[in-house]
Amino acid sequence: MFIIITLLIGLLGGVLSGLLGVGGATLTIPAMVYLLKLDQKVAQGTSLALLMIPVTLLAVINYYKNNLIDKNVLLLLVISFPIGAFIGSVIAIKLPSLILKKIFAIFLIIVAIKMLFDK
Repeated sequence: MFIIITLLIGLLGGVLSGLLGVGGATLTIPAMVYLLKLDQKVAQGTSLALLMIPVTLLAVINYYKNNLIDKNVLLLLVISFPIGAFIGSVIAIKLPSLILKKIFAIFLIIVAIKMLFDK
């Protein structure tokens, strides 16, 4: 079940990335924390490694040195995230901009409320 949930996190993160133009971390980090029960720092390190570009390379090295990247989760997300990004971009191209704006706003509100009131 862990593998399926992790792959779904990557797929949905990719869909949101392609659909809404977000980096995916607004979904993947909370999902890894709440669904996979990863520590916030480990979720952030894993997310950075997933989205690694030269700009984040040094931060990823620091997380890696401190054993704050879950390599198993990272591998599964690397497999599913690009597929989701493609699906999200196909959907985004077909939706009106106003609808995308509303979807993005609702998503941010839901995540913000969950994080604000979490223990």
